[in-house]
Amino acid sequence: MLALRLTRGAHPAVQLRRLLVAAASAGTGFLLLSALGYAMSHPDSPAAATLRLAWCAPPLAATIHLAVAVARTDPGTRPRPGLAAAGLGPGRLMLVSAITTALSCLLGSMLALLVFLHLRGDLTGMPFDGDASQFLAADSPLPLPAALTLLALTPALASAAVALLLRPKPAAPTTTKGRARPYGRFGVSARSADRETFGAYGRFGARLRGTVRGGATTPDPASAAPQNGGATTPDPASAASQNGGAPQAPASAPAPAPAEEDGSRQTPDDLTHFPVPRKPPAGLPWGITILTAGLAVETYAGRVTADDTLALPTALPTGPTAVLVGWVLAAVGLALAAPGLAHLCGRVLQAVRPGPLRLLAGRGLMAEATRIGRPLGVVCAVAAAVYAMAPRSGSAATAAIGPLSALGATVVAGATVTTLFMAALEARQARADTTAALLRLGAPTAMLRSAAALRAGVLLAVFGPLTLIVAELAALPLAAR
Repeated sequence: MLALRLTRGAHPAVQLRRLLVAAASAGTGFLLLSALGYAMSHPDSPAAATLRLAWCAPPLAATIHLAVAVARTDPGTRPRPGLAAAGLGPGRLMLVSAITTALSCLLGSMLALLVFLHLRGDLTGMPFDGDASQFLAADSPLPLPAALTLLALTPALASAAVALLLRPKPAAPTTTKGRARPYGRFGVSARSADRETFGAYGRFGARLRGTVRGGATTPDPASAAPQNGGATTPDPASAASQNGGAPQAPASAPAPAPAEEDGSRQTPDDLTHFPVPRKPPAGLPWGITILTAGLAVETYAGRVTADDTLALPTALPTGPTAVLVGWVLAAVGLALAAPGLAHLCGRVLQAVRPGPLRLLAGRGLMAEATRIGRPLGVVCAVAAAVYAMAPRSGSAATAAIGPLSALGATVVAGATVTTLFMAALEARQARADTTAALLRLGAPTAMLRSAAALRAGVLLAVFGPLTLIVAELAALPLAAR
């Protein structure tokens, strides 16, 4: 009920994002149902039906990626002060996000089922009744359990991915290994928990063994014994008789501590700690290695004649299986290397005596490298695949792209591009406090916009040629056939 109320009362922009998730889920569900219809109409070719079902994996992955990105930018399920007291802690908000994602995907799946039944001719009274009856096996009864199982894949996997990525993380244990080093006064690397005020080191009598408390001096116990020549402490009774019968506390008894020392010790503030630098993304060498291995596999498979060919959907090239494996490796490597490349772009941007504009753009790009780099790498991989397959599609004998191939390409391309925009929106929300602080300090709004434009221009200048190079190298093995 809470998820339904949050869904109904959300901002129109948030509703539009959820509708995009529902549209991607509808396209993926229709592709899954089409694979089921092909298997029903061609019962004698299970291998081709399995291959069509396997080609639904890229749209399914793109839809799940989009659903996770939309859930991360949803302001209604973000932890806020006071919600934990009302029973809406991080775990409950994670559950609400997962249920909201499942509802959006379920809406798309139901829409896909209605369109599928309408094109089969099971539902009448609307245009295009039964136009795809032969392809969707309208003469055979639809197995309802199989159809519902396929339609439940997208909501179940998307909600599980959202719950996994947005789960509340346990608090890290406070160990001294990863803690920043505290610095005390000049020339001393002490790690005492007591905080020293300004000028405490040079104050008169601060370094003496004894401390004066209420007019009485407390000698140091270690130095008291040598001064007394090894004599024992006098009896309190004799001391009382000498002082007129009034017993007094021994001089070595410590005076009661002040009220402020009874509490917990103060820890050094943030000004005595240097901030721990953020580590760069660690996927750059792995991404370059996998990308190089994929291109090498494609080149080797293109020169060696092999009999094992894997048929792609309509109007797409057909080649050895190793070429397709190389394509997958190249796409994975490009997606892994993108965050490291974005971080490197930010570091290069602020090199060689940067001004305020380049420094702001470079630091922002380094901070957002992981958040922006991953979806940007996926977009580059999809664009490289489309660019590599487009020339082969134009020269093929059956160059007309089928409706299912066009639907699959639209779902993958649209979902990946939308995910990139969602990542940019999430980065903007993450740096909202920094932007407000800069505006309070007097930074002009034009400089902030120029920094954002400079970041986008640098990423486009680096990833655009890289995508073209990878696409050209990926298309070489099939161009010679």
